[in-house]
Amino acid sequence: MTSLNGSPQNPWGEFHGPNIGYIMEMYDLYLEDPGSVDPALKELFDKWGPPFVDGTAEERKIEAAEGNWEKILLASKYADYIRSFGHLAGNINPLETEKKQADLLDEGKFQLTEADLRAMPASVISANLPGRFSNALEAVRYLKRIYSGKITYEFDHIQRAEEKDWLYGMVESGRFHPELTPEKKKAVYQRLTEVEAFEQFLHRTFVGQKRFSIEGVDTLIPLLDEIISESVKGGTKNINIGMAHRGRLNVLAHVLGKPYEMIFAEFSHAPNKELVPSEGSIGITFGWTGDVKYHLGLDRRLMENQTVRARITLANNPSHLEYVNPVVCGYTRAAQEDRTMPGYPKQDVQRSFSILIHGDAAFPGQGVVAETLNLSRLRGYQTGGTIHIIANNMIGFTTESEDSRSTLYASDLAKGFDIPVVHVNADDPEAVIAAARLAVLYRQTFKKDFLIDLIGYRRYGHNEMDEPMATNPLMYRTIHNHPTVRELYGKKLMEEGILTPETADRYYKEVEKKLKTAYDRVPKPREEKIDLDPPKCVENGIPEVDTTVPKEELVKLNEELLEWPQGFQVFQKLERILKRRSGALKENKIDWAHAEALAFATILKEGIPIRLTGQDSERGTFAQRHLVLHDVNSGKTFSPLHYIAGGKASFAIHNSPLSEVSVLGFEYGYNVYAPETLVLWEAQFGDFANSAQVIIDQFISSGRAKWGQKSGLVMLLPHGYEGQGPEHSSARLERYLSLAAENNWTVANMTKSSQYFHILRRQAKILLKEEVRPLVIMAPKSLLRHPLAMSGLEDLSEGKFHPILPQPGLGTEPEKVRRLILCSGKIAIDLAEKLEEIEDKSWFHILRVEELYPFPMKEIARFLEQYPNVKEMVWVQEEPKNMGAWNFVEPRLNVLAKDGVDVVYVGRRRRSSTAEGDPLAHKMEQTRILQEAFTK
Repeated sequence: MTSLNGSPQNPWGEFHGPNIGYIMEMYDLYLEDPGSVDPALKELFDKWGPPFVDGTAEERKIEAAEGNWEKILLASKYADYIRSFGHLAGNINPLETEKKQADLLDEGKFQLTEADLRAMPASVISANLPGRFSNALEAVRYLKRIYSGKITYEFDHIQRAEEKDWLYGMVESGRFHPELTPEKKKAVYQRLTEVEAFEQFLHRTFVGQKRFSIEGVDTLIPLLDEIISESVKGGTKNINIGMAHRGRLNVLAHVLGKPYEMIFAEFSHAPNKELVPSEGSIGITFGWTGDVKYHLGLDRRLMENQTVRARITLANNPSHLEYVNPVVCGYTRAAQEDRTMPGYPKQDVQRSFSILIHGDAAFPGQGVVAETLNLSRLRGYQTGGTIHIIANNMIGFTTESEDSRSTLYASDLAKGFDIPVVHVNADDPEAVIAAARLAVLYRQTFKKDFLIDLIGYRRYGHNEMDEPMATNPLMYRTIHNHPTVRELYGKKLMEEGILTPETADRYYKEVEKKLKTAYDRVPKPREEKIDLDPPKCVENGIPEVDTTVPKEELVKLNEELLEWPQGFQVFQKLERILKRRSGALKENKIDWAHAEALAFATILKEGIPIRLTGQDSERGTFAQRHLVLHDVNSGKTFSPLHYIAGGKASFAIHNSPLSEVSVLGFEYGYNVYAPETLVLWEAQFGDFANSAQVIIDQFISSGRAKWGQKSGLVMLLPHGYEGQGPEHSSARLERYLSLAAENNWTVANMTKSSQYFHILRRQAKILLKEEVRPLVIMAPKSLLRHPLAMSGLEDLSEGKFHPILPQPGLGTEPEKVRRLILCSGKIAIDLAEKLEEIEDKSWFHILRVEELYPFPMKEIARFLEQYPNVKEMVWVQEEPKNMGAWNFVEPRLNVLAKDGVDVVYVGRRRRSSTAEGDPLAHKMEQTRILQEAFTK
């Protein structure tokens, strides 16, 4: 190592901060046994001696010989100890009058005295410290103050040295914590006045009504203000916020700009359609059944000189607290991506980011949090860093912290995902603002998540309707005697001469007047007919759209999908399989995955982006898809769909983590925010969707009725009984049918690859229409390659999606048909195979119901008219009687059945488990079902 003029350069100046402690430890080992350390370090120690930071080499050697070396090593360890454990002595709990573990940071623990530290240079402690410290004692006192004050830090778990050094450097230099101007301090006080006055006005005016008050973590609003302001200054154009109901009304009013009048009208049960949202807000789109006020979201546009600087979105969220997290991350990924060109979308993480506000009980308590954190750095889901805030009121409903988690802090889960954690006392607005700035700077620098643990309390009961003294008397005795943050900060500013009591009183009265004026504008509740019917566009169902594609185009696309770059070597066996598709169009052997690839190609040519994810979606769970090819020599990947001629949109396909709830929530959010995109989520097996039931129930099936939130998400759920046991047979079709109402989605269970081709194209073409709704497909397994499920070129080029399909070759003598067999999905193919064993086929017909919801009543009725002598309508299914489609279709078949026509069930009897575990038992049951279906 040399200096600029070529002379030897002392290397120890390269090591500072936490690193110097490591070097000193190594030197200690070197003194005991030179061979015990790394050879490169041994060479440095041999040449330069002990690693002191300043002074000549000779002086350092003399000091080491005199015995100062051990003290300096201890001082360095002591400084690292303060960095690591200062948070344990921090003043971060507003309800504690004295610091816990006050002696934790005493230098005596390291056999050091003040005199020892005074004799050492400050640089022994840290090279990050401001230059005003003349010795190590002053530096240590400074470290104690900044690491155990009202804002504390946990960075030791961060794995990259570059990040850790940056974080410690920012904290110790104070660069992120500039002094606030008197004007800024007064603005923060005014904001706290708005927050408190709003809550107290609601408390007095709407006695006994739920509002989930923010009081106790009031500084959440200045915290959000600062994060948004600093991010927008840095060029961010889009900010998406997810939170549960605690403090939501205050966030809506003061961060999103929702008019007080609208909020008061919702409390008064007086929907006022004449009230117009304030400038910069586009208001709320309600669904027809609506939702409670503290679940609703909002959009706001930040304006400057008639120009939109940024868009802020607060996502709608049900009472399932943390389940909005992946939805908001999906919003953000969609906002970051440019989908207008072929290939993977181009992503700019600075354009948009997420703020997720968590509850202290919910953050460690709900598994969706960990699943969402795991998405944060994955290729298909990363968004360049989410800023997490735990609005920590130290209680969950009535459960105190010691009963709600096994960790010291509510935030400890985040440490497992390499996320920096800051704990901050919610009663110190200036510390809170500093935390906001550090979070924004870190995200902008490292494109990673950051967590702020905002520690406060909850002033009232869980929802203002319960009495907390009954269950938490000690905590609430303290809270009742505790001044509000507005009062505390006002007193501080008065002591600083920035605020007078008269000014503080004037601020409060101005806000109260504004609130009272807004309340007076709200019309009195009146009796009026409330329309809970869905809009006509929803009632009318899906419009007719042309899904045909010219033969010539399909042939050309088929050829392109079988081309890959020169020298790109696909696995030989796979290459043979894929090349068979070359002749499949002429041979009427287009299987399921082949039809899907052609559908995707045509959709991309029409300028509609596609995003497909799932646990094995690139290859396909059943090795059927192979839309991402791998070079066997280099491992490089290639997707033919990125290079089709005339492609006008992006195609993103990602293997997801082994997670359902977070991934499905993410895809739902992505689709809501990018409605022009065909978004598909594929379960490895259909019953894996059980783990995502909250997203299905609370968002996908009901989001439009509750919030007017449209979605065209496609769910692919492999379903079918092939003897694989209870967990890999049923996608729980009955659950989706039980949630089906008001044309909220389409549920299909198809038997032909051409049907899949057309329903995908239909879904893509209605994405931007008012009639769009999610699509739930019972995807096949054994039918993926079954000859009877294959289609020909004309089926794709000239056909369309048919809600019902009659079995070919039956019903040629209509007057002889006595039994109409109705079925859906794989069992229809089983019945078609069984037909070969039956000699007399004249007395029955088979009708496949390909679209179960909306149920094709009119189509089945028209079909029945052709067979006037039908005496039985037999529903055949392979699922147990209490599962599958039977309970859904039975009342509808009874409506369709004419006088004298019996509606009969054939299938498995009622069961508590979905399927048999023994393949022989499965085969026996399947044989019985088919036999009964064809027995007079």
